[in-house]
Amino acid sequence: MESCNCIEPQWPPDDLLMKYQYISDFFIALAYFSIPLELIYFVKKSAVFPYRWVLVQFGAFIVLCGATHLINLWTFTVHSRTVASVMTTAKVLTAAVSCITALMLVHIIPDLLSVKTRELFLKNKAAELDREMGLIRTQEETGRHVRMLTHEIRSTLDRHTILKTTLVELGRTLALQECALWMPTRTGLELQLSYTLRQQNPVGYTVPIHHPVINQVFSSNRAVKISPNCPVARLRPAGKYMPGEVVAVRVPLLHLSNFHINDWPELSTKRYALMVLMLPSDSARQWHVHELELVEVVADQVAVALSHAAILEESMRARDLLMEQNVALDLARREAETAIRARNDFLAVMNHEMRTPMHAIIALSSLLQETELTPEQRLMVETILKSSNLLATLINDVLDLSRLEDGSLQLDLGTFNLYAVFREVLNLIKPIASVKKLHVSLNLAPDLPEYAVGDEKRLMQTILNIVGNAVKFSKEGSISITAFVAKLDTLRDSKAPEFLPVLSDNHFYLRVQVKDSGSGINPLDIPKLFTKFAQNQSTGTRNSGGSGLGLAICKRFVNLMEGHIWIESEGLGKGCTAILIVKLGMPERVNESKLPYVPKMPTNHGQTAFPGLKVLVMDENGVSRMVTKGLLLHLGCDVTMVGSSDECLRLVSYEHKVVFMDICVPGIDSYGITIRIHEKFSKRHERPLLVALTGNTDKVTKENCMRAGMDGLILKPVSLDKMRSVLTDLLEHRVFFEAI
Repeated sequence: MESCNCIEPQWPPDDLLMKYQYISDFFIALAYFSIPLELIYFVKKSAVFPYRWVLVQFGAFIVLCGATHLINLWTFTVHSRTVASVMTTAKVLTAAVSCITALMLVHIIPDLLSVKTRELFLKNKAAELDREMGLIRTQEETGRHVRMLTHEIRSTLDRHTILKTTLVELGRTLALQECALWMPTRTGLELQLSYTLRQQNPVGYTVPIHHPVINQVFSSNRAVKISPNCPVARLRPAGKYMPGEVVAVRVPLLHLSNFHINDWPELSTKRYALMVLMLPSDSARQWHVHELELVEVVADQVAVALSHAAILEESMRARDLLMEQNVALDLARREAETAIRARNDFLAVMNHEMRTPMHAIIALSSLLQETELTPEQRLMVETILKSSNLLATLINDVLDLSRLEDGSLQLDLGTFNLYAVFREVLNLIKPIASVKKLHVSLNLAPDLPEYAVGDEKRLMQTILNIVGNAVKFSKEGSISITAFVAKLDTLRDSKAPEFLPVLSDNHFYLRVQVKDSGSGINPLDIPKLFTKFAQNQSTGTRNSGGSGLGLAICKRFVNLMEGHIWIESEGLGKGCTAILIVKLGMPERVNESKLPYVPKMPTNHGQTAFPGLKVLVMDENGVSRMVTKGLLLHLGCDVTMVGSSDECLRLVSYEHKVVFMDICVPGIDSYGITIRIHEKFSKRHERPLLVALTGNTDKVTKENCMRAGMDGLILKPVSLDKMRSVLTDLLEHRVFFEAI
């Protein structure tokens, strides 16, 4: 046997052992390669693990070991049986331990993540929470400052106070070194330094609005950091200090258009103002995001407050203008009322003063007409009477038109006989038409109500005026008067769209058409006929007479009766048709429509006289007193004349049947005399009838007469026929009030 230091003879390789080694090396390599993957996963999930470099180094070592075992698969040589057994045992143990380690790491990594790193995890989370809470507190602080600033800004609507308060509050909230507001000039080409925080009196320094920095700020709706050396940022005198950061933000200036005091105006952004904010000098402080947001919000709030202030200023300006207009209108109204009162007083005085001499002219002319006259003299007297009556009609027309224009004339509504109105018009117009040999016909529709509710006097005056014009402007031929209830299709006139009648059960619309064969009218002249003092200027009618007030008054009467009037004519020489529509009411009680017709004034009294009738006449005017006496004496009355109230009270007795008193005599209280006469005669049948003789045509006079207890009222002038009719009605009905 050879020495012991010799290498034992190698055993031939055993296939089974070799298979075990190969398998063991494979699993060892697999475990070595999986462990680093698990460590990488652990490091990734545990972001706060403090020894990452150790784990990286350990992973690299394991990878190298695994690579060594993997290489051994291709470097096997023949060994002795003992070495092979030891290597096999070691590899088997290494494989087992490696696999167990790999499996254990899978189970302990979650525990390591939850236990070993919890403290650092909580610290990181606490730090994040602190940052979030700080951000929330900052936002709340910003919101509080915004609310405070908004409240301060909106506590007033004065533009200057708003801007000054904004600078003060921003300077206090943000601890600013300076804050300024640049406003656009009137031309819009420059920005002017208008408000500053520290300087009490801004110097009015201007900067061109097209400066690049200004354009940069105006083009953004955010706060923009600008250079402290920019012209708009030079808010402090030059010195040896480090200027703080400066930001600028635009402030929209809302422009009002289409302003109405009862509606919200249109707002549009036309120009911008510039707000510049500077941090304290020689400090390391910088602008934070929440501070910039605060500045932007405040700029928007200032824009809203300025728009409200602009609306208030505009509304106050409109209110002041409206108040000035109201004052001017009130002054104009008072002046107009004064002028109207002066005109009415003048017309009232002139009415009385004109009617008094007219009374003498008409009365004496009518008396003269009763005497024996030559044909030439009678023609003269008739001309005097005709001219006097025309003048009296003109006076009435002027007074009616005056009261219509100032609105003092109101309709005297009552139930009247509609048929009787047309018969009276026909009876009054026929004598005049017969002189010109004109045939006048009246056609009343069967469905026309006999009685109606309205102003009988004004309706008759309107119809009589229209028919009178037809007679006046017709030399031959005929005149037809047609009246019927207007249907809805005949109510509308395309030339008068403003006339919108509405039918109902308690009223109807009366349509009257007066057609003549007279001289006709030029269609171009028709619109002028209803204006004051307008006359048809055609050659054939130039000398027909008239004042040009008739149709103007008729139109106003028709308007008061909620109607419409117009004239149709095909031209000169072709006649014309006058059409009027008025609204009348239906009688409420049935028995009213069954009342018998009683004419208001007899049309022919013949030679009726009143022999022996004792009459007392009180009139201060000697001429008027003499004229009235002449009328009464001609009618056979026994007349006593007095010129004062005391004399009237002394002479009036039971023998007197009628007392005529001029109630417009200066210095005489006719109403007081009436009351005293009532006291003197306690029994009504013993008291004489008290009749007022006046030239006043206002309703107040009539109401005062009735209130004082008078039995009648007569308007001057009075002709012989009128006096005869008055005495007849007065003695028959014991009352007579002439319509005013």
